[in-house]
Amino acid sequence: MAPDIGRVDLKIHPELVAEILCRFIRNEIHRAGFERAVVGLSGGIDSSVVTYLATRSLGAENVLAVTMPYKTSSEATQRDSQAVVDELGVQTVEIPITEQIDAYFARFSDASQMRLANKCARERMTVLYDQSAAFKALVAGTSNKSELLLGYGTQFGDMASAVNPIGDLYKTQLYQLAAHLGVPEQILGKTPTGDLWIGQTDEDELGFSYDEVDRMLVLMVDRRWRRAELIRAGFDPKFVDRVAVMIRRNHYKRRMPVIAKLSHRTMDRDFRYARDWGT
Repeated sequence: MAPDIGRVDLKIHPELVAEILCRFIRNEIHRAGFERAVVGLSGGIDSSVVTYLATRSLGAENVLAVTMPYKTSSEATQRDSQAVVDELGVQTVEIPITEQIDAYFARFSDASQMRLANKCARERMTVLYDQSAAFKALVAGTSNKSELLLGYGTQFGDMASAVNPIGDLYKTQLYQLAAHLGVPEQILGKTPTGDLWIGQTDEDELGFSYDEVDRMLVLMVDRRWRRAELIRAGFDPKFVDRVAVMIRRNHYKRRMPVIAKLSHRTMDRDFRYARDWGT
């Protein structure tokens, strides 16, 4: 039995959300002393939304969209990335990562698909940070709330950034914002994929749909429902337990490295500020 959809409110006010997030991007980048943003553009819903928001916030001339294809990257990924660039008129650069990835794995021919995917994600982030130095910009993150909670991302790879405007939006909510922003229809309609390997999709890898898990996450996380309440609402006990374990086990990805406490003011515990003093 499915939970009462009336209890699970994933609707957003996209116009208001866009205004808040644009102000967030502008304020946080300017407070850090920068004027520009760099985005790793994959042609998916997440990176497309961030590119649209950054362009609205800073102007097309102050946004650099970086595409970083690997040899197995799909034609759709490259086509849809180009559609975003063409629509917005942002600056762009393509930096393929095949050569350096293959040079590394030439030594490890038995490496799993997951190792390859993680290496690609981290290589792309090193490229983004180098381009941010060249462009005198900050890296804008593209991990949504669903991915962050489930740990569906690579630590210090696609989960890394200087500012993340979409980290408090569930995947299903992003589609509402994307439609409001005018993201191309072919991006809105395609199956979510990290394009990690040929034929890979997010939901096949996770084993459940974003719609299904987001409806439970909003109750589990935002409303703090207990296990028994979720089961009474109609969620399968095995599904509840699996998602709870994913959230718990992947907490280390959502925080800075744990620091051994020796002083009275340890960073991330006693010395915690939203931003540097004086800003």
